[in-house]
Amino acid sequence: MNLNQVTIPSLDVEKATEFYKILGLRLIVDAIPKYVRFECPEGDATFSIHKTDVLPRKGGVMVYFECEHLDNKVVYLQEKGIVFKQLPKNQSWLWREARLEDLDGNSIVLYNAGTNRKNPPWRIE
Repeated sequence: MNLNQVTIPSLDVEKATEFYKILGLRLIVDAIPKYVRFECPEGDATFSIHKTDVLPRKGGVMVYFECEHLDNKVVYLQEKGIVFKQLPKNQSWLWREARLEDLDGNSIVLYNAGTNRKNPPWRIE
């Protein structure tokens, strides 16, 4: 089994689309105002946004995007007007993370974990 897509809700798909294009995702399906799909710049995963009239309660959606050069990516996005809730920080689980929210309040984590993503020292066999 392979996770190939994550879909998040949005009150305004058109505005959300512009936000995620700034993050670096490439639009591959445009059915605005109801739906869009992106491909990630690396790997085979896709990411989509669907129109909703009601958002899940806060903390309901958290999406992680891995960035090889996290600190540089954060500086680039800040220059584009993206506001971060947490600048890059080393975490106890051996990931470096920066946190922000999209326009609908969905939590977005940009991170770099290297081999620790799938093979942390505490991995079970």
